[in-house]
Amino acid sequence: MKKLNDILIGIKTIKIIGNTSIYISNIQFDSRKVVGDSVFVAIPGTQIDGHVYIQKSIEAGAKAIICEVLPQNSDPDICWVIVADSAEALGIVASNYYDCPSQKLKLVGVTGTNGKTTVATLLFRLFRALGFKCGLISTVTYSIEDKTYESTHTTPDQLVLNNLMNEMIQNGCEYCFMEVSSHSLSQKRTAGLKFTGTVFTNITHDHLDYHLTFENYIKAKKSFFDKLQPGAFALINSDDKNGTVMVQNTNAKIKTYAMRRVADFKVKVIESHFDGMQLLLNGKEFWTPLIGEFNAYNLLAVYGASIILDQDNNEVLRLLSTLREVRGRFETIRSKTGIIAIIDYAHTPDALINVLKTIQQIRKGGEQLITVVGAGGNRDKKKRPIMALVCAENSDKVIFTSDNPRFEEPEIIIQDMVEGLNERLKTKMLRITDRREAIKTAFLMAKPGDILLIAGKGHETYQEIKGIKHHFDDKEEVLKLM
Repeated sequence: MKKLNDILIGIKTIKIIGNTSIYISNIQFDSRKVVGDSVFVAIPGTQIDGHVYIQKSIEAGAKAIICEVLPQNSDPDICWVIVADSAEALGIVASNYYDCPSQKLKLVGVTGTNGKTTVATLLFRLFRALGFKCGLISTVTYSIEDKTYESTHTTPDQLVLNNLMNEMIQNGCEYCFMEVSSHSLSQKRTAGLKFTGTVFTNITHDHLDYHLTFENYIKAKKSFFDKLQPGAFALINSDDKNGTVMVQNTNAKIKTYAMRRVADFKVKVIESHFDGMQLLLNGKEFWTPLIGEFNAYNLLAVYGASIILDQDNNEVLRLLSTLREVRGRFETIRSKTGIIAIIDYAHTPDALINVLKTIQQIRKGGEQLITVVGAGGNRDKKKRPIMALVCAENSDKVIFTSDNPRFEEPEIIIQDMVEGLNERLKTKMLRITDRREAIKTAFLMAKPGDILLIAGKGHETYQEIKGIKHHFDDKEEVLKLM
């Protein structure tokens, strides 16, 4: 139990009506979870406005309401807290309720279109190997040392975030590495959190179904850096033209990493094979089992953040060379007959280009590259034909299939993809809606030594169809066929 006035510290209130000295048992923004003595936070959403559930939450036992608009018939027995931005208020009250856990951790956020999961996860693994107790909040999993929870969002809501970090503190964690999505920034999920530093990986066209324009997408990402406090660090990929845009108004200490430009942290790929790369990183050579130029960038970001966080240079390099790929991120499986299957989460044109170019750079030339790919339903439709074009241009054969169709018809999604191809490229393609059959067909087409790219789902263990998640795991399917 906490006093209401204690969790309201730091909130920009317009008006307070009622007694703020009452004790409250929990905070909720979902009226279905409200119990006796709850605080209900009414958030205007893109589809549902939480204000319509205020009465329902009072009937369920809420004793205080945080909202942007006071109802006409406001119950006098309730404490009403009127704010300009209830989503931001939720982050602050959640932080206060859990005794501001982010202030007790070294919290490092990772944002960008591609590479967030790999960078955050490798930082988590590296710092554990360095002897620190750590937490991880990522697309793949939420982890507190060896304990893991199923990830529901890349960046969870304000209540889950602060609860997780509070549990990290209770388990003795010193560091937390966290993916920060553009959705979460728009929805103020990181409000009330104190970041020790941030990493910017890159930005390409994605999530325009939500942000509507690329400018809005950039603005959402940039807001993260605008709010950093003096003393925090901002490590940016300066090879990305939007890297400098991110830090134009930041109070943080700016550091850069790059492959092609002058930067604080530099990397060069010396050799690249399907079993790893030889890199030159800030003048020192080391071998990594990770593959591809994009992973060279990811490792450089991890290295840079580690050095900024005062870790020993040689020990960091030694341990980086032992880290394996993250599940579903250029995960390579080789069959007894020599067929190489690569499972990757790539689901944007830029990510697919990175993966396919990596394969092209490593392949010997005589083998086939067969790509199995789909596009998500109820998401940015503009990228579908571009994804198809990228795959067809950079593969010997391509099979268009279902990804997570959600509430769309898979055949319509595939047709949207096919429309990106000319007649010549269409001769390379097959359309197989059933993803299991598509992967099976790719294996039947493959000869020893051929390369199969199974793209789009990576670590996901489900297919979402008509609102229902059905078990489906690309890696499982590949291992069965092998």
